[in-house]
Amino acid sequence: MPLHVSQPPAPALRSVLAALGSPAVREAHTPALRSVQGPLSPELPLPVHVLDVRDQAVAAVGAPRTRLTGWRFLIRGGDRAVAAGDTMLTPDGWAFSHFFEGPYLTSTERALRQAEAMQTAYQPRLLSIPDLYMLTLWLHGDTEADPSVGTPAPADLLVPLAPAPPGIAAHFPHRVADLLPVLSLRLVPPPLLGSTA
Repeated sequence: MPLHVSQPPAPALRSVLAALGSPAVREAHTPALRSVQGPLSPELPLPVHVLDVRDQAVAAVGAPRTRLTGWRFLIRGGDRAVAAGDTMLTPDGWAFSHFFEGPYLTSTERALRQAEAMQTAYQPRLLSIPDLYMLTLWLHGDTEADPSVGTPAPADLLVPLAPAPPGIAAHFPHRVADLLPVLSLRLVPPPLLGSTA
């Protein structure tokens, strides 16, 4: 089933296109981006949401809370993605943030290919869990949903990207209802030991 990739806000796309045509490309800490001969194009825009698992651990009942923090574009040079470009929401609207490369770039591409081969259609998003230094491909079941809002539904899938935290299998799709409780437990502080006096 094809993924239903969402349209990014036009100002977010324009900010990445402007950055690609500016000295920011030559100044970026991305050797692969600087070395590409030929045109660069932003593709596969993914909304980036942040989840604070600590909020989930102390919350009584309810859907996990997320907030949109940006849009990530895979930057294609030739036949492959060579970098990613992030945008962020500022008080003045969408603005370019930075270019980067590294393991999450190839991991994101791999997870998207896996999702394309699934039998169910999904809307792809990225879900960051900063407290665990974890990034996942969030496969949202409502393909027509507004990509800038929403929370992970219990039946949605989370695909941890490599490098994943110890004990969490990268590139293995987990139902939200199965993975979030495990992540919440990792952030609960251990009980204090009593004194031995």
